[in-house]
Amino acid sequence: MATTALTGFSMMSLLSLGYLTWDMIGPNQVENETNHTFVESSPVPQPPHIIFIMTDDQGFNDIGYHSSDIRTPALDKLAADGVKLENYYIQPICTPSRSQLITGRYQIHTGLQHSIIRPRQPNCLPFDQVTLPQRLQELGYSTHMVGKWHLGFYKKECLPTRRGFDTYFGSLTGSVNYYTYDSCDGPGRCGFDLHEGESVAWGQRGKYSTHLYTQRVRKILATHDPQSQPLFIYLSFQAVHTPLQSPREYIYPYRGMENVARRKYAAMVSAVDEAVRNITYALRKYGYYQNSVIIFSTDNGGQPLSGGSNWPLRGRKGTYWEGGVRGLGFVHSPLLRKKRRVSKALVHITDWYPTLVGLAGGNESLTEGVDGHDVWEAISGGKESPRLEILHNIDPLYNHARSGSLEKGYGIWNTAVQASIRAGDWKLLTGDPGYGDWTPPPVLPGFPAGWWNLERHTEPKKSVWLFNISGDPYERQDLSEQRPDVVKELLARLVYYNNTAVPVRYPSEDLRADPQLNGGAWVPWVGDEEEERWDTVYQKKNNWKKKLKMSKSRSFFRRLNTRMMSNRI
Repeated sequence: MATTALTGFSMMSLLSLGYLTWDMIGPNQVENETNHTFVESSPVPQPPHIIFIMTDDQGFNDIGYHSSDIRTPALDKLAADGVKLENYYIQPICTPSRSQLITGRYQIHTGLQHSIIRPRQPNCLPFDQVTLPQRLQELGYSTHMVGKWHLGFYKKECLPTRRGFDTYFGSLTGSVNYYTYDSCDGPGRCGFDLHEGESVAWGQRGKYSTHLYTQRVRKILATHDPQSQPLFIYLSFQAVHTPLQSPREYIYPYRGMENVARRKYAAMVSAVDEAVRNITYALRKYGYYQNSVIIFSTDNGGQPLSGGSNWPLRGRKGTYWEGGVRGLGFVHSPLLRKKRRVSKALVHITDWYPTLVGLAGGNESLTEGVDGHDVWEAISGGKESPRLEILHNIDPLYNHARSGSLEKGYGIWNTAVQASIRAGDWKLLTGDPGYGDWTPPPVLPGFPAGWWNLERHTEPKKSVWLFNISGDPYERQDLSEQRPDVVKELLARLVYYNNTAVPVRYPSEDLRADPQLNGGAWVPWVGDEEEERWDTVYQKKNNWKKKLKMSKSRSFFRRLNTRMMSNRI
């Protein structure tokens, strides 16, 4: 056995001093700890193939293993043979969850702490952020994204192919028609939104997006050599976001459901379940499975008015109650050391960044400054989670609670500001957390307007809530008055985080984004040479014209939603 004598120093010391490089060592050499020489060994195992599957607006109760009325045999099987994450947190709306997955940072550290990125906003994921796929590229991965982006596209530099993905196929905006790929940002502001790389994919119109995206993933798996290079696929399904659309064959098994929205929604979930089954089959067929990690996650809570259900959790999509931020999630992999179990380890969506970089062979220097933690040992080995705290968000632009004040925050924090934090067993909310109702699964026929006021317990004069979330996961017993000591501690933590926040990036809409000015499609409309102008960032004002415009826009979407729900099968 050949050896190379390098006595007196350890391998890592020689590397750090610059006397050795990895090229000099070679791929099949390891250090003998006794005499610090290098000896030939068996080849180092290749990092695992990573398949990250994200669904859109799938509620906590919208999967079979949570006793749902929706059947998901493939997802149930993968979760049962892997690790179910039952203390897993995401963000309440689309853009924030995606930004935190891709950057590993809280929204307050990327300027995306308010709302979503609208199609006509000159805004996107900040260019100074090194993304997860970029890190994986550095570590030798082939990186591919399929599906919904929703992280901005006003410049070409914002596009997925410029942010770390070798290939991209999908939609750039937040919501599109599942067949025509038309996307509207208010009345008369509609355009085509399906892209192949940096070009518009006009020829794919008419194909159901869940099927189309699944076919693309299977094509990637079929044409890549699993032995030559590790693979990262980020599959971001449009489903089960509105509009509620599904092929008829998926609706038929739910024909007994009287509620039309729930029936269509269930069909869309079943289509996703079949898609995941087909992708898993392809992983086995083409030789990836034994060295793969499959992660399944939703992006936020479900929307009850659109067929979703977060029961028995409180709240819905867009709120900081558990129904908005506690996510569906599981990990399935032959590489898991302890399988077939439920994990109560605290995990947040920012944790995937350092966890996946670690799995790919990266060291801690590649994740310096991120807000996530490497939770692989907690997931795979059943160890304690390194995460003790989650900042759900601080949004200084959201409507301030009229009942909130600095005085009610003990002089520590202005409780009019929308914010939420969890530390250990405790969860604190301030400002207006959003609709705080407990909505059972929709079963009644017709438009479910009556549920909207069911069990609504968001007291109009309150601006502070405290829950022992481990003992009261349904947030029914507010302890803010009984435990002011805990309230003060968590308010101080909000102050700490707020002092690290960057300014909000929420610019006004740009008329040049109109698809009618860009060939009928949603595409980048600002030249890369054009300077950033963040002096036009939206400032909160009492502008009645803007409020009227927003009111008309909300009215449009409300009528649109009503029409979709009344479109019975």
